[in-house]
Amino acid sequence: MLKTYLLILTTVCMLLSGCASRHSPAPVTSLQTGKSSSTQKIHINNDRYRVQKGDTLFAIAFSANKDVRTVAKINGIKPPYLIYPGQLIYIERPQNKNKKHKKYTSNRNKSSYHKQKNNKTTKKELDQPKQREYVQKHSSKNNNAPKALFSNKVRWYWPAVGKVTKQFSSRENGYKGLQITNVEGAPVKAAADGIVVYAGSALRGYGNLIILKHNDDYLSAYAHNSKLQVTEQQKVKVGQKIAEMGSTDASKTALRFEIRFRGQAVNPVKYLPSR
Repeated sequence: MLKTYLLILTTVCMLLSGCASRHSPAPVTSLQTGKSSSTQKIHINNDRYRVQKGDTLFAIAFSANKDVRTVAKINGIKPPYLIYPGQLIYIERPQNKNKKHKKYTSNRNKSSYHKQKNNKTTKKELDQPKQREYVQKHSSKNNNAPKALFSNKVRWYWPAVGKVTKQFSSRENGYKGLQITNVEGAPVKAAADGIVVYAGSALRGYGNLIILKHNDDYLSAYAHNSKLQVTEQQKVKVGQKIAEMGSTDASKTALRFEIRFRGQAVNPVKYLPSR
């Protein structure tokens, strides 16, 4: 009787053990905090974009060749520019249906105003052309000032060792950066002090990409990496290794390096020290 009981108990234990092994939970994949988890490419359609999981406003603005502050203002988004999946982002300001009516009313008022003004000839009116010329001259001077001011504040450094095989082109469809060729795994370094505002692969044609913000006007981008070694919101120092060179979304192993000034690509050679 005891033997029979032990035999039954052993059999039940074996069955339970088998069931447990067959239904053991699958391993959980750990996600790296701060790294974009977006798998869909950013594709802007009709000057608007629907946010996917892992997107950042910096990446969307970068893809549209826009200053992130401009896109944020259009959409009423304040710093630190938080967005959420499903949110509709406008790249250009939506057209106002009453715009035509407002323009007509404004023009009519202006016309009436100028008719009254033209009936009087005074010394003040004769001096206006000189005033306008002065304002335009000084306004132009002030618009040029920020570029020189901010470029001096950023200490630029070559992001990788290698041969420059593509140069910046100002043509509409030209190459908007430098292509620096080396072997896979070669270190990619931060070209200046900054903060990581994007780390992922959602931008079409850039592969594994890192975007750094250096100040309110300057960004730098590092594309086609094999490995990313920084996460979003991480602060980095000039010369710090941030990735390893690769060929993601590219036909050869090389780093695509860009500098953006207020959303527009500029020639990195004008900012980097001579070799």
